[in-house]
Amino acid sequence: MLPRRLREAMSAVGMWEDPIPQPPSRHLAQISVVLEHYGWCQAADVSWPGKLCIRGAQDLLERTGHVTRVDRQLAVGYLQQALAAAGVRMAFHAWNDLPGNSLETVQIVLRSAAARAHKKGD
Repeated sequence: MLPRRLREAMSAVGMWEDPIPQPPSRHLAQISVVLEHYGWCQAADVSWPGKLCIRGAQDLLERTGHVTRVDRQLAVGYLQQALAAAGVRMAFHAWNDLPGNSLETVQIVLRSAAARAHKKGD
């Protein structure tokens, strides 16, 4: 992750293009890709070796310009809806930390949430 000032300087000379913020459906898909690439963790947004939980991946994507705060919050809403449809009545970040969850179960919920967002046009 490059510092903002460096990105701006590189952009000024054509060496960098800022990412385009994505809508909630794509943001949810990006979270899945980030977790697959960096690794998934529980009990921390970012673990010592650099693995991320759902919220940690969202933080990374927001800080790097891949999602706006508004679209991130909309994505959280779809994530909560997907969990509710599965009978889960807790915040996604608390659910992420439950024993027995795995990257696979997290990705299933992320795909479900992304499909809900896409169906709504988000």
